[in-house]
Amino acid sequence: MGSHTTPVPAADPDLAPATARAARHRGSYARPLARLGDRTAEAAAEVLALAIPVDCVCCGAEDSALCGACSRKLRLLTLRPFRAEAQAPALIDMDGSVLLPVVAAGAYRAELAQCLLSFKSHGQARLGAELARGLARALHAASGPGQGLVLVPVPTNAAAYRRRGFSPVHVLLRRLVRGDEIPGLTVADALRKSVPPARNTKPPALPLWGRLRDGPTGAGSLSGGQKGLGRGERARRVRGSMRARSGPWPARVEGRACIIVDDVLTTGATLAEAARALRAAGAIVSGAVVLAATRPPAATDVRAATPAAARMIGGS
Repeated sequence: MGSHTTPVPAADPDLAPATARAARHRGSYARPLARLGDRTAEAAAEVLALAIPVDCVCCGAEDSALCGACSRKLRLLTLRPFRAEAQAPALIDMDGSVLLPVVAAGAYRAELAQCLLSFKSHGQARLGAELARGLARALHAASGPGQGLVLVPVPTNAAAYRRRGFSPVHVLLRRLVRGDEIPGLTVADALRKSVPPARNTKPPALPLWGRLRDGPTGAGSLSGGQKGLGRGERARRVRGSMRARSGPWPARVEGRACIIVDDVLTTGATLAEAARALRAAGAIVSGAVVLAATRPPAATDVRAATPAAARMIGGS
């Protein structure tokens, strides 16, 4: 009888040990071109730092508009968005019900406040990337899995635009759209500033004590910004100051769910006016998102507020 041999099964390639390779530093590049590009960028940054010295806007460290340590602190401040409308009087009705839900990326303090101020008023455009990431987290928390939502930025008044040369909210949203960081959401520049009725009337004369207290322009003046104004003054100043854009190709918001986007929340008067103008144009205003809220929630536990933020569109 012939000898019978049992065939040896082929080894499973998935169970075979990985081929040993020489260890390599994780920062090295497989392609020389990528390595050359990285080193060229580093050299260019060093030359630029010598030509135009720059310091960290938060701590003053050299050679960077925002150093690594302050960048990490900024990310921590915007890591967990929270509901912020409870501290905005213009967004709460007399019976305590919410007129407009708002999600804030962080509290207006420390590194977030300094970076936002430097970005808006001191030409530090390089901070836009960090701020945009914080805004993206707040937008995702507010919209959840919602698709087809329209983001409507609050327009900048003409004086601020001439002074800065740009609209901060529009710039941040444009960056997010280009980077495809807010999929499912579209941006519509649907609002514009208009002259409120109060601007067409001469403000009432103030007594001497009022002129001394409020300065040469008086409380009735509408020139300048809203910084330092109380709830009533802010509401009077912005009432009727926005309307839906018109023209040959206006942004269509009628019947569409919209989220208003602004940079800072104070009393909520600006967001309330934006919501009024959008509703007058037939839009469905689901809520608002801001980069920073000047008044953090009373509970102070920002981390615990994220689940509530995610349910904003479904109701407060």
